[in-house]
Amino acid sequence: MATVNGQTETAQGNINSAKQPLPPAKSVDSQSVLRRLQSELMALMMSGESGISAFPEEDNIFHWKGTITGSKDTVFEGTEYKLSLSFPNDYPFKPPKVKFETTCFHPNVDLHGNICLDILQDKWSSAYDVRTILLSIQSLLGEPNNSSPLNPQAAQLWSNQEEYRKMVEKLYKPSSA
Repeated sequence: MATVNGQTETAQGNINSAKQPLPPAKSVDSQSVLRRLQSELMALMMSGESGISAFPEEDNIFHWKGTITGSKDTVFEGTEYKLSLSFPNDYPFKPPKVKFETTCFHPNVDLHGNICLDILQDKWSSAYDVRTILLSIQSLLGEPNNSSPLNPQAAQLWSNQEEYRKMVEKLYKPSSA
């Protein structure tokens, strides 16, 4: 019976030791994600990067609102776009979900604001941060990937920049603030 109790105690010990590391690991993970997002927010605010910004939405550090301005010498110049960024619990090992909230007529943006950008999908790296994401999307505006369009109409029209500009202005006129 002592042997049975010894095995029972050992089995319980193994169960306890198997369960004990899991909760601290989860809290450490969420704390490290929280620290990472806070660090990225500070870095973004201090960068003074022109044409991009992002801040947590209300009190939720996992949901941000971002803004990008179309780059100079593109059909999007002077146009401001609002984005939503939603960070998963395993960020930065998984990319955030990023969508245009403002209508964006673009070959790599669908009618629902979804973005086809490799770094937000299969080319994601934990080395990327919010600043990198926003700059990449800003760059994508002026340099779309027409070989993989989410919006075929925009991709087809892209080659005629004059007509494309008219369409962008028709769909979204920048405010004169």
